[in-house]
Amino acid sequence: MSEQAKQGLRAAAPMTDHAQQSDELKIFHDVAKALTSSLDLDTVLQTILEKIAAYFKPDSWALLLQDEQSHELYYTVAVGPGCDRVNALRLTTGESLPRSVVESGEPLVVSDVNRDPRIDPGTRDEFFAEDCSVLAIPVRGTGKVLGVMELVNSDMNIYVRAQMLLQALADYAAIAIENARAVQRIQELSITDDCTGVYNSRHMFTVLAEEVRRSERFGYEFSVLFMDLDHFKHINDEYGHLVGSKLLGQFGQFLRRNLRLVDAAFRYGGDEFAVLLPQTGKDAAIRVARRLIKTIREREWLKDAGLSLKLKASVGIATYPHDGTTPHEIVQSADELMYMVKVGGRDSIAAASRGIIGLD
Repeated sequence: MSEQAKQGLRAAAPMTDHAQQSDELKIFHDVAKALTSSLDLDTVLQTILEKIAAYFKPDSWALLLQDEQSHELYYTVAVGPGCDRVNALRLTTGESLPRSVVESGEPLVVSDVNRDPRIDPGTRDEFFAEDCSVLAIPVRGTGKVLGVMELVNSDMNIYVRAQMLLQALADYAAIAIENARAVQRIQELSITDDCTGVYNSRHMFTVLAEEVRRSERFGYEFSVLFMDLDHFKHINDEYGHLVGSKLLGQFGQFLRRNLRLVDAAFRYGGDEFAVLLPQTGKDAAIRVARRLIKTIREREWLKDAGLSLKLKASVGIATYPHDGTTPHEIVQSADELMYMVKVGGRDSIAAASRGIIGLD
């Protein structure tokens, strides 16, 4: 603890009076109610952070979270003068006060940001005011620090009197974050195919139903590609089902990397896949299918496993609302067109009202 904080502690009243105890109990009650009544992370964090701001009275405050993959710290919320410039800002390089808190797992009290080497110069002007003090509190999850709360120019006397309250509220925030992430993982598992990493067929019809409603409302077209991997059974027979599963997983990655962010890929079953192309007419969908088929042909698959397999695909294309007005009608139309390609020799494209189409 800094010398300033120790002096504040000696100057503070030895006990919290009845009004302060009542305020703290109400804060705990409101936060606990938010935690038990909502799984929405934004709602719970808003309650916690508003209580912190009202009680500790900082000029500005922020919450940084640590990215689970890159471990970068980023501002998920910042409130106060000039904070609109730091929302979503990532602290990617250099030593910083938040990074020190994450690594130590302990609170830090800084009396003057201009004299502390742990303040990242790249963010000093954007979040920290000149000649300000900072409280940085770890948001501690199960076995690791999830992020950091920063309070600028908070009342230091209140802090030294209520350090346990502030850390408890940060711990509540950690519970909310971990709960939200657990729910997100469960939701992802329920809609994702384990083998390929793309969405499963059950989720496909949910997404298509929503796309039909949206497209009907705004007068959009959208297209569905129904795709079957040619002679995939031969790969299973020759190399075994483990290799076949690895190939399907790599194909799922290929689809995700070769589609727009607004597109969605689904495993329909076995070696059959579907791709949703929102706001995409038939001509544009044909161009996408041609590009995918050519890339599939040219690629050497499972090279990282010591193999160099070649792969081809047959694709059927149906477009809303011309080829169907319900999810099942559109999928059935695209499926039938894919079967037309299979019967006609495979490794090509068929589109509703167009028939089989060359790749050139």
